[in-house]
Amino acid sequence: MTDTEPLLVEQRGTVRWLLLNRPERRNALDVTLIEALDKQITSAEADPGTAVVAVAGRGPSFCAGGDFHQFLQLHDNGDNPVGFLTDVSACLSRIAASPKPWVAVLHGHAVAGGLELALACDVVVAADTTLIGDGHVKQRLVPAGGSSVRLPGAVGRGLSRWLLLTGELLPATSFAHTGWIHAIVPEADLDAAATRVCRQLADRSSPAQQRLKTLLHRIDGAAPEHALREELATFADNWTASSVADALRAFLAPRTTKADTK
Repeated sequence: MTDTEPLLVEQRGTVRWLLLNRPERRNALDVTLIEALDKQITSAEADPGTAVVAVAGRGPSFCAGGDFHQFLQLHDNGDNPVGFLTDVSACLSRIAASPKPWVAVLHGHAVAGGLELALACDVVVAADTTLIGDGHVKQRLVPAGGSSVRLPGAVGRGLSRWLLLTGELLPATSFAHTGWIHAIVPEADLDAAATRVCRQLADRSSPAQQRLKTLLHRIDGAAPEHALREELATFADNWTASSVADALRAFLAPRTTKADTK
């Protein structure tokens, strides 16, 4: 893999780092980048040596959104960009549904499609100076990669409406109260903080974690009664398919032995 490819891959132990690599365009999403990202979703999910996927951006920004040059090229060729955006939406939905945890590592800008990519991930770590927002309306566009759907659940109805309807960009520190961003740190500490977060997730990697991740996606927005049934069904499936009883015996064994010696 060369430095000229749109997506670079670094395997750091059980964490697979995907680095958006179109720095001259602030990592704007185009066909080649989405295709590469989609392939890596398949690869990471099939790899037993990968427990967590982290996605970050090279250059001055995480991701500034969709590539307007491509939008105009499609338009000039008589095509509607909705075809490309359908692929973007499907790719981000695959990330959201992935059984493995995804971590978004933000710096510079996370705008429009960049915000939508972060929203599809499970955990967000950001440099405190990162500018974050939807931005579509500034260019007379509407979202097509999921921000109108996922943003309210991430930051709340009021803030999401403001961001969507004004296109305003806010620093990462403005999102601290929402709980959406797990860690906000100085940019110099970003890689170390993201590495710690990924390690914590990787340390808990198990079939149970993967089933739980899948469950969380499946019940997102579901009625409580349905969600509770799904939770119980997932517990039953996990108990049957995994050696949970053996793990519990191992956990209790030292306590039982200690109690017997008193």
